[in-house]
Amino acid sequence: MAAGNLLFVSGQIPFDKDGKLAGDDIVAQTHQSIKNIEAIVAEAGGKLSDVVKTTVLLKDMNDFGKMNEVYDTYFGKTKPARAAFQVAKLPKDVLVEIEAVACLD
Repeated sequence: MAAGNLLFVSGQIPFDKDGKLAGDDIVAQTHQSIKNIEAIVAEAGGKLSDVVKTTVLLKDMNDFGKMNEVYDTYFGKTKPARAAFQVAKLPKDVLVEIEAVACLD
């Protein structure tokens, strides 16, 4: 959903383009969730460095460290504002869901 130059990316869970779950650990699932965001932002004409805000929902906050290591490989230079929360249950019982806001030129 775009509003002006802002692109709001709904929460992305770790399913690939064929609808298959991308692994059963937080590392693989975080990679896929961010790749999904990257694809949506690219489709709108942007790149990950255009992401200014993310919200990370975790099934278990103990996974934060491993998620953060993966997250940093994608967002380490741009450092978008971020909030992270543990939630009781995520869709399809995944371990992570990430939503984003990108500012496009």
